[in-house]
Amino acid sequence: MKRFIFCMMAISLFFAVNAFAENPDAIVGDWYNEEGTSIIEIYKCGDKYCGKLSWLKNPKNEEGKDKVDSKNTDESLRSRKLMGLQILSGFIHKSENKWDSGKIYDPKNGKTYSCKMTLDGDRLKVRGYIGFSLIGRTTVWSRKT
Repeated sequence: MKRFIFCMMAISLFFAVNAFAENPDAIVGDWYNEEGTSIIEIYKCGDKYCGKLSWLKNPKNEEGKDKVDSKNTDESLRSRKLMGLQILSGFIHKSENKWDSGKIYDPKNGKTYSCKMTLDGDRLKVRGYIGFSLIGRTTVWSRKT
């Protein structure tokens, strides 16, 4: 009987640890970009994950007006404010600490890239790429505490 109870406790502990490690919502929250010039709020959007600019170190341009999406390849979107702009979309939790199948928009050049993210403690490795992930760039974001 003691062995049965021990086995049941071990199995319960195994599933509890795996449930914690496989937390798809682990990326939800606020993240500083690598340069520390913006905060990206990652949140659930339906059954996927998205992110928007929630803070900018310099939210105003030289004329004192809100910065806008001036580099967007679509001229009709160039007047959108950067603050609150959704830059992450469509991420799906694939496996432990990995989110894939998403897109990232870079307002610095107005381009959208395929993207995947890997969580490593309080660091989020964000890899934007064209085509396949070997051709791309990784940036590391840190969790806002």
